Amino acid sequence: MTASVRAEPIGTERLELLPLRVEHADEMALVLSDPALHTFIGGVPETAPELRARYARMVAGSPEPEVVWCNWVIRLRAEGCLAGTVQATVRGAEAEVAWMVGTPWQGRGIATEAALSMLRDLETRGVRSFVAHIAPGHAASAAVATALGLAPTEVWNDGEIRWRRPGTER
Repeated sequence: MTASVRAEPIGTERLELLPLRVEHADEMALVLSDPALHTFIGGVPETAPELRARYARMVAGSPEPEVVWCNWVIRLRAEGCLAGTVQATVRGAEAEVAWMVGTPWQGRGIATEAALSMLRDLETRGVRSFVAHIAPGHAASAAVATALGLAPTEVWNDGEIRWRRPGTER
């Protein structure tokens, strides 16, 4: 079933989720340039060359045959610009999901709309279980996860709390 999962364009009224390409790196370096985005995840913003190298690895796909990496950039239709990313690491019928929206576009429901669209698309491809890992105190990501129907568990992973959609425990 994992073989049928791949990043394809997904549209909503406000957004286009476009499969990640190396060519997105220059614009995404600007979108993700605010050091505040790294408050919870650590690190520093990547430069355009660093993003190009990382995006090339991501586009090449997972080295594990049973794992599919699905990565999208979020394009705002009205503004014609990129605003963030959503991603899913799919293993069989389970996907670990994540999202990031640039600081200027936060607070507009973009992460929720994009992530919900991604989950719905993955469900049509047979994915049934969704998890996310969220840093304690990251209220914005917790709000997105809640809107997706995920709830915190007692499981910790690298300092983050594992969130899972109730009824999909494994």
